[in-house]
Amino acid sequence: MIMLSTPIGELPKVGEAYQKRLKRFGIKTVQDLLFHFPSRYEDFSNIITIKNARQNLGEIVCVQGKILEIENKRSFKKWLPITEAVIEDATGYVKAIWFNQPYIAKSFKEDDFMCLAGKISLFKEGIYLNNPNYERINNIGENEYLTHTGRIVPIYPETKGVTSRWLRYVIRSLLCRFSEQIPESLPNEIIKKHKFLPITEAIWQLHFPDSLEAADAAKSRFSFEELFLIQLNVLKQKIKLMEKTAHSCPMDADLMKKFTDSLPFKLTDSQKKCAYAILKDIEKTVPMSRLLEGDVGSGKTVVATMAALNVVKSIPSADSSAKKNAVIKQVAFMAPTEILAKQHFKTISDLLKPFDIRVGLLTGKDARICKDKEVFEVSKKSFLGDLENGLIDIAVGTHSLIQKEIKFKDLALVVLDEQHRFGVEQRDYLLKTPAGKKNLVPHLLSMTATPIPRTLALTVYGDLDLCLIDEMPKNRKKIKTIIVEPSQRKDAYEFIKKEVADGKGVFVIFPKIESSASKLKESASKNGSVMQSVNFSPQNYSIKSLSQLAINETKALKEEYERLSRDIFPDLRITMLHGKMKAPEKERIMLDFKKGEIDILLSTSVVEVGVDVPRATIMMIEGAERFGLSQLHQFRGRVGRSDMQSYCFLFTTDPSQLNRRRLKALVESNNGFELAQKDLEIRGPGSLYGTQQWGVPDIAMEGLSNIFLVEKTRASAKEILEKDPELKNYPNLQERLKNFEKRIHFE
Repeated sequence: MIMLSTPIGELPKVGEAYQKRLKRFGIKTVQDLLFHFPSRYEDFSNIITIKNARQNLGEIVCVQGKILEIENKRSFKKWLPITEAVIEDATGYVKAIWFNQPYIAKSFKEDDFMCLAGKISLFKEGIYLNNPNYERINNIGENEYLTHTGRIVPIYPETKGVTSRWLRYVIRSLLCRFSEQIPESLPNEIIKKHKFLPITEAIWQLHFPDSLEAADAAKSRFSFEELFLIQLNVLKQKIKLMEKTAHSCPMDADLMKKFTDSLPFKLTDSQKKCAYAILKDIEKTVPMSRLLEGDVGSGKTVVATMAALNVVKSIPSADSSAKKNAVIKQVAFMAPTEILAKQHFKTISDLLKPFDIRVGLLTGKDARICKDKEVFEVSKKSFLGDLENGLIDIAVGTHSLIQKEIKFKDLALVVLDEQHRFGVEQRDYLLKTPAGKKNLVPHLLSMTATPIPRTLALTVYGDLDLCLIDEMPKNRKKIKTIIVEPSQRKDAYEFIKKEVADGKGVFVIFPKIESSASKLKESASKNGSVMQSVNFSPQNYSIKSLSQLAINETKALKEEYERLSRDIFPDLRITMLHGKMKAPEKERIMLDFKKGEIDILLSTSVVEVGVDVPRATIMMIEGAERFGLSQLHQFRGRVGRSDMQSYCFLFTTDPSQLNRRRLKALVESNNGFELAQKDLEIRGPGSLYGTQQWGVPDIAMEGLSNIFLVEKTRASAKEILEKDPELKNYPNLQERLKNFEKRIHFE
């Protein structure tokens, strides 16, 4: 018996091939298929006579008629099959032509009736319907049961082998059977308050609307519902965290003053405010869950180091007995790459030299400890023993810190750099309750240089308290950003040569080769769909195809390297950095660049170039139009790390107005948060770094741009959870949320 939970493989006409294709959209069950919503519509609802249609050259029209003749032919090159049909009604006749669809002639015969929707075109042989949508009807005037023509027709996100026509056919038959069985998940009070369509009506009107107004009404209901589920998800996580406890780490004002006095620079007011907010949070026994936002180079690491120092040196109170029995508290500091982990290890070790803090580094093949102002290489076994015995105060590392054999003596604070790089399970692993310590979890501080617009801050990151470093160190000069047209390249190259002659360093970013998945998304976006609900994660592609993509990217990078070395900068020392290199080689190249032994470093956007290189003053970005504003802004932030004037050259070959508008926004603004909001407005939420893998439906992704909708869903979620934190009185909503949580993964 087929039900909403039935796997799609059990449906008629859905074989193994279709199962694999639909899996790319995360569609596994009948209900998943019913919730695969259209991205746009074609309005074919105005059926006119053939005589009127012939007078609308270049327009999309819909006509009905009887087939006078239909046959397959070959194009003049003899390889492309062409299907031609002549259709007539009481007012006249018109020819219809389809390319490469010979099966149409086998499906219809003379005297059959058709409904056709397509563009009226003119060719040397006369007026014809160009590649129209079609379907069989019993007679002229019939329009009640039309699916592909004669109505507002849904266009869905597609993939190879799954067309909108096929989806309409399958979804309509499923709606006829199951629409009344779909449980209403929104609480009645919300439906009444916002005057939403009930789910049985809304799902019909979203797939096969009676009017565009009805489609909008259905869309607003489901857009609200998906964002409402996101809000419930993050707010429930926050409530769950509030039930746990964390170490209270009282702020030591004298220690913090000693730390800031030891710095070779002054903290900005913004850094001071953020540090204070974090230090007050970790005083509480309620676990901190805070996101520290700030542009590249704004000084987030210094603020996190202050918190780490306060935690490690904290004692529960001032009395001597407490001090004597004080528990050694530890900090885990995780970075997404080995290069960044090693940079953090060096930065933190240098900052804490006056404070007798033992800082450790653990990566895939490296273990080091900094104590007594010296760095020692140690075995991994020795490192793990010291960590478990509390002999390492701050452990810096990559994913190596979340292996099963890693044990902290008493982990009190976790700092995650660029938290969207870590999966939910990895974050949860660090925050898990230690054995024998009931409900005790460490405080959590996440850091990101990816600017987050207010709408995302209230949804995806809604379980985190935000603090923002919104000013740069005083000695930094504004980076000059210049769009470089093809005709201006020579001048830019000459300028770069002069900068290098003065001992400056140059980053060159070369755009990565797009996978077929990326191209599919781009194509879908142009057709009206951002397609974020498609799961384009690596596991959906073969090792062979991913390996080939990496090889192609490396080859393209090598070709660019040869071009720059041979034709543009033959006298300069150029080195390339790519994803296939091993970590030690990457680290050696970055250190050579930092020391001035490399003039120009060429890298793909895939490689983390986050190492602080104060001598680098030029960021040259090839194919700048292929990156989002936020990503371009982050690249730009890799220079300007000293008091020298820095430059960002945006090399572009795409003259489109949309790309001009985007790149001009980057020239005019140095504020990452303004740029993130502009990117959100221009390109949609899918442009923001890290969002494409969330598994959130398109309809919710579009809603993330609407601050009023976001605030409305947040208020509704809070109201429901205040009354019923476990949603016991809302079983359908509880079940829907459970399924939703399986699908999404905010990283």
